[in-house]
Amino acid sequence: MASDWLGSIVSINCGDSLGVYQGRVSAVDQVSQTISLTRPFHNGVKCLVPEVTFRAGDITELKILEIPSSGDSQQCGDPQQTELGLPGVGCQVGINQNGTGKLLKKSMSSSAPQNIPKRAEMRTQDVAISPQQPCSKSYVDRHMESLSQSRSFRRRHNSWSSSSRHPNQATPKKSGIKNGQMKNKDDECFGDDIEEIPDTDFDFEGNLALFDKAAVFEEIDTYERRSGTRSRGTPNERPSRYRHDENILESEPIVYRRIMVPQNTSKEFCTVTDSGLVVPSVSYELHKKLLSVAEKHGLTLERRLEMTGVCASQMALTLLGGPNRLNPKNVHQRPTVALLCGPHVKGAQGISCGRHLANHDVHVILFLPNFVKMLESITNELSLFSKTQGQQVSSLKDLPSSPVDLVINCLDCHENAFLRDQPWYKAAVDWANQNRAPVLSIDPPMFEAELGIDAKWSLALGLPLPLGERAGRVYLCDIGIPQQVFQEVGINYRSPFGCKFVIPLHST
Repeated sequence: MASDWLGSIVSINCGDSLGVYQGRVSAVDQVSQTISLTRPFHNGVKCLVPEVTFRAGDITELKILEIPSSGDSQQCGDPQQTELGLPGVGCQVGINQNGTGKLLKKSMSSSAPQNIPKRAEMRTQDVAISPQQPCSKSYVDRHMESLSQSRSFRRRHNSWSSSSRHPNQATPKKSGIKNGQMKNKDDECFGDDIEEIPDTDFDFEGNLALFDKAAVFEEIDTYERRSGTRSRGTPNERPSRYRHDENILESEPIVYRRIMVPQNTSKEFCTVTDSGLVVPSVSYELHKKLLSVAEKHGLTLERRLEMTGVCASQMALTLLGGPNRLNPKNVHQRPTVALLCGPHVKGAQGISCGRHLANHDVHVILFLPNFVKMLESITNELSLFSKTQGQQVSSLKDLPSSPVDLVINCLDCHENAFLRDQPWYKAAVDWANQNRAPVLSIDPPMFEAELGIDAKWSLALGLPLPLGERAGRVYLCDIGIPQQVFQEVGINYRSPFGCKFVIPLHST
């Protein structure tokens, strides 16, 4: 019976790929055709796992080194034929009355090929099991200990052999890479010259305390003075420390006033970035001349409207919350923007801004009164705006009574101040003041005293006008005017925008 062999100490040869295992039989399963060994040794080295299981197909030769005392029924008489219950893994066991064992051979089935051991293996087998020496447990332990001591190395804990084995892991199957050859390579790489690994950790702090840094630097300094050379620095000559935003390479000094206008300005601004560059304001006449020259060179009104609409919509999207508010997971909080436009170029700029906002899934409500005659630019922008999901109204009654997220003011005009006397203009101003929503003004005029709507932010184009406090915080927008156009109107210009198209300004 297979259970009679439990507790026996056996030696299992699995060929060149898996090697030789020794241990005590803990289980023999005839159904799954497996045998398990406890406290196994692999090629003379104690395994890290407590138990190893073998399949019958992996076993090339099986030898019994010791039989437990309960098997006395087979210790007398002639040698008998005995099987472990695994087909093709039967063993011929010869036991004398004094308990000594003879060489054990594998009894293969008639269909299985015979595996003849080599001379070196036979010589090892003869040494492992001597006919004259009793096969006791103490002898096996001494034999295993001598095999383990013959390998004068310890396995590293981060080597392949320790990291690739885990508890309760079955015997690895045969593969193209022979595990025995891999183990030999690991032993040659990590274990041949290592006699013993110390148990205590290395004291880095104590070892560092033995290093006299001052004496070493003094020796280096003495050598440099004699030889006339110089290293990167000594404790006496430490280089100055730099901040994270400082450039360690020497360069030209920063010029903070890089924009010069031909006339004295009543107000100046400075940028937040680039260490506060000075941006002077210009009069409306100079600003109008600048746009006229730019249009003569090809920067037409349509291009300026498109550029203004893109920059104003980008600023409005940032004020509405940016990616925290406008994302596919937050569709239930769709922002609402009210656009108040007049019948002039400023109104066309607002319509262009509303079209870009509607394209970014913003609920846009455009207020534009019905006029008998409109500018061509307004007609073109309205035609494009009608292709979006934006809503256009001509009566203030159609505007929402509840507060909106943002109001964009494009009612005012630089030249025509008589529009402020119109009833629709006054009604739009009253609605904006009662809505209690923050207001963004695009290119507001300079006459502060008559400004009907107080803005929280104002967006200037190209160069700012001398705006007052009621314009709120001033932002500057780049509408693409070339540098030579500035020079043609007498402005010495270098762009203050850097990597952005809209930058904030502060009053000086």
